[in-house]
Amino acid sequence: MVSPIADGVVPWPAEEVQRYVAAGYWEGRSLPSHIWEQAERTPDKVALVDGDLRLTYAELTARADSAATALTDLGLRSDDRIVVQLPNGWEFVVLTLACLRAGIVPVMALPGHRYHELSYLAAHAEAAAIAVPDVLRGFDHQALAHRLKDEVESLDHVLVVGADLSEGSVDLRALCSGTDAWQGAEPDSRSVAVFLLSGGTTGLPKLIARTHDDYTYNAKRSGTVSGMDASTVYLVALPAGHNFPLACPGLLGALLVGGTVVMLPSPEPIRTFATIAAEGVTHTAVVPAVAQRWLDEYSDSNDLSSLRVLQVGGARLADEVARKIKPVLGCTLQQVFGMAEGLLNYTRLDDPEDVICTTQGRPMCPDDELLVVDPFDRPVPLGEPGSLLTRGPYTPRGYYKAEQQNARAFTPDGWYRSGDVCRIVAGGNLVVEGRDKDMINRGGEKISAEEVENLTYTLPGVQQVAAVAMPDPSLGERVCVYVVPRGNTDITLDDVRHAMADLGVAPYKFPERLVLIPELPTTKVGKIDKVALRADIATRLEAGV
Repeated sequence: MVSPIADGVVPWPAEEVQRYVAAGYWEGRSLPSHIWEQAERTPDKVALVDGDLRLTYAELTARADSAATALTDLGLRSDDRIVVQLPNGWEFVVLTLACLRAGIVPVMALPGHRYHELSYLAAHAEAAAIAVPDVLRGFDHQALAHRLKDEVESLDHVLVVGADLSEGSVDLRALCSGTDAWQGAEPDSRSVAVFLLSGGTTGLPKLIARTHDDYTYNAKRSGTVSGMDASTVYLVALPAGHNFPLACPGLLGALLVGGTVVMLPSPEPIRTFATIAAEGVTHTAVVPAVAQRWLDEYSDSNDLSSLRVLQVGGARLADEVARKIKPVLGCTLQQVFGMAEGLLNYTRLDDPEDVICTTQGRPMCPDDELLVVDPFDRPVPLGEPGSLLTRGPYTPRGYYKAEQQNARAFTPDGWYRSGDVCRIVAGGNLVVEGRDKDMINRGGEKISAEEVENLTYTLPGVQQVAAVAMPDPSLGERVCVYVVPRGNTDITLDDVRHAMADLGVAPYKFPERLVLIPELPTTKVGKIDKVALRADIATRLEAGV
């Protein structure tokens, strides 16, 4: 028996709900109702571009309606969950809109996830279906999905994008290409619209339940702050299942204002620059490593004249890189600091250049509440660094079915402990100084050090292990593991990586450096001293050893 979502969702307090409704943040409508209303206003406007495929608003919503009907014909119902692990393409957009329309809740997995992550997500969400490509970058996602179907009790359907379908697979492209009208009811605005994934520090990602009310506000307000309107052409080049390109303002924000969404499989510079020129792209979002690569590979032969706003987020953008964006690429930089758990901060498009280049923005909502505190939860003086806590109309009050994690991540009165070390400067802007959680940020992908350590401990020759962030000029950070071998055991980096591959771990979590040491340094209270280890690896890199 699949449990209802409501059994695992932490609700906002009733008085806060009333306040958010009164302020107009929560409109009492489902997210797709706004997009379908837009389609009625501009049915012939191009809504979605994927290579040679161009869908108008009428065509896009018709496909989504038909897909919603087809999903219910398979037996899926409102409140059922579907793990979505699709690359950037029209199928991702149509399936997501179909789920939102039917009240089916997509669980936004990433193409890089493997058995280790997907088996947990499918089981924890009690998913009824999973949507995957057949083969992507040499990996057989379809075979893995059928393995999960055999192992996860709730999982009944495998939906596949591709030409080579296995027995028992449902052709997702066919499912999303019908003409059947949708006759179902509109989802309740307080119900869960989508499950996003946390960048959890304590192992596998936690599920973040975003409602139709709060996620609509998330996308709409982000669009306003980012200068989106009907003339917007938004390029999705980061993985679309991430909160950033999905709704900050992302593809949903663009559709909500009647703009056009362009899908690309990756932000590789040559193809991306050509697409920006060909489609007249006005807005897009990247992580710092991509921004640096664009700067390195841009030349006067590239036409980026249509690009008005380049959002950069997912990790701290170095000030010296930020200062190059406008002179080199010709567009306005918008720094974005936020989290799938809610709070979003943006530099404003009309901010002074120094603010744009040296801060990570300020909250987008007047009722976003922020506290910057010391280790004892005491507020620090203005301008001093401390741990960031937040509450607000689009920041949920807890993870889904995660009582123990919620006790650590949320205060009793609902403040979310973001794990970020920040300081608030003049004008209310935030400067991100780092993390107070044990997290490694590899090019915007958050990796739990604890998870890497637990996986490394599966090698019999490992006595002790500590995973830390290793500085990297391209990705910001990479994973380094310090290992104390057991006895005279010879352990290599390949041993660790092969062990993780055998466990079905996403490759981006694999360590990229191994340091063998006789013992791990400890603090005065006996904890592993990761500050010392991070300093050690930085020194080794500087010395070229």
